[in-house]
Amino acid sequence: MKEWYIYIMANRPNGVLYIGCTDNLDERVKEHKLKVYPNSFTAKYNCDKLMYFELVESGAVASIREQQMKKWKRAWKINLIVDMNPNWSDLSLNWNLNFNKLRNE
Repeated sequence: MKEWYIYIMANRPNGVLYIGCTDNLDERVKEHKLKVYPNSFTAKYNCDKLMYFELVESGAVASIREQQMKKWKRAWKINLIVDMNPNWSDLSLNWNLNFNKLRNE
């Protein structure tokens, strides 16, 4: 069974937030960091730091959860991040992402 993730990217602590879902968190975070889609929201606002993620059981559940979280008040999103990541550290910094290869190449 394929794993799916809900994640939150930010440009800085308490800054602009972006919520997304994916079935490949490593590659998706890499795309955000490299600004693979230069006209996207995350590229425009420099949301390249992974602040939060959670594993869900399917793409359908991930999509529903993403839409729910996008409707939440900002304070609820901040609380979710702080519960997992009180220092607002980029959770992907020690992941050893290979920036030389993207899955779409």
